[in-house]
Amino acid sequence: MNHAPDLLRLATAGSVDDGKSTLVGRLLYDTKSVLADQIDAVTRASVDRGLDQPDLSLLVDGLRAEREQGITIDVAYRYFATPARSFVLADTPGHVQYTRNTVSGASTAGLVILLVDARKGVISQTRRHAAVMALLGVPRLVLAVNKIDLVDDPEKVFNEIRTEFTDMTTSLGWSAERVVSIPVSALHGDNVAIRSDKTPFYSGPTLIEHLESVPAGEDRKPVGFRFPVQYVIRPRTAEYPDYRGYAGQVAAGRVTVGDEVVILPSGTRTTVERIDTADGSLESAHTGRSITVILAEDVDVSRGDVIAAVSDAPEPISQFSATVCWLGDKPLRPGARLLLKHGARTTQAIVGGLEVLFDEQELVLRESPESLELNQIGRISVQTAQPISADDYNTNRETGSFLLIDPQGGNTLGAGLVGDALSTLHLKELV
Repeated sequence: MNHAPDLLRLATAGSVDDGKSTLVGRLLYDTKSVLADQIDAVTRASVDRGLDQPDLSLLVDGLRAEREQGITIDVAYRYFATPARSFVLADTPGHVQYTRNTVSGASTAGLVILLVDARKGVISQTRRHAAVMALLGVPRLVLAVNKIDLVDDPEKVFNEIRTEFTDMTTSLGWSAERVVSIPVSALHGDNVAIRSDKTPFYSGPTLIEHLESVPAGEDRKPVGFRFPVQYVIRPRTAEYPDYRGYAGQVAAGRVTVGDEVVILPSGTRTTVERIDTADGSLESAHTGRSITVILAEDVDVSRGDVIAAVSDAPEPISQFSATVCWLGDKPLRPGARLLLKHGARTTQAIVGGLEVLFDEQELVLRESPESLELNQIGRISVQTAQPISADDYNTNRETGSFLLIDPQGGNTLGAGLVGDALSTLHLKELV
């Protein structure tokens, strides 16, 4: 019996010009995930630029403005597959000012490929990205030491970069077996899909082999059913005069017809009578499935409410500590009035105190900062006008995260993690 290949969600990160777009293009090319006419178009464009081989970065830098500038500025999701597995890859930008996109791309990843230019080694942006990945709870990292063909002593350079990077990731809480370093040349394909004879000092897997072999969907802590209600369906038609369903995506756990559930934040209890989908009814549904839940009683449920398992339902909170990556151009200061979006609920919020600042370069916590600047990470206190039904981020990534939004312009100003995510990092004492 043939089983469908499982799915691994991954992301790329790294500094500008480390070769992320070329690496992603190489992954697509080597796994035959692009059409022949796309290859032809890239080949023609490369010849027009005077290149003697196809510039595979053009496969992914789809916007003309990006092509002309030679940079990537947005998160792009790519899909490719091998006989062993399917992949969804979030290709994130390298510029410091686009750290928000890196946070977005890595937030659901089971693995992140962090690129380093072999000629530059570990730089401040490498440290910043590794720190963000640690806070987000990304289970595994791959250090891709790219452009290994451009250094005089590849073995010495690779070993030095690997040692420095491993020391840093150990300080951030990863165990050694969860961080793998691979010397690659994305331009020439060395150690991407095919083992290279130019790196005889390296005996580990190619990048594709490693991506195929790591466990997918690991590190999910067992947590009960969580279902943020996105839409209340009431057709009121002759065919469905009394239909009342609650549509959304299962954020965590599993639900089965007959399960007792609680509506949050009201605390009302009822049971699941039916689970509908566009393809018919189900007996049960698990994390990631989009469904419509029909309840046994006609209880009060609105968009933004959470339907949860009775056994371990989170306590609705309106005052809490949170770890925040600040993404706004203007600094965050105590007393800021913002909007907080958690799941399908948006409520007014006030930032109380700024408790600590995380210095991701020195790997220390600094007490009582006056503000959080663009791309800085810190722990803050928050008070919301309406309670939110959130788990601690360390318990569940999906239901423990939120956004801070500018109430005037609607721009996202911060990515937040409920609780003290900084406590999971192996950091030095407060300074």
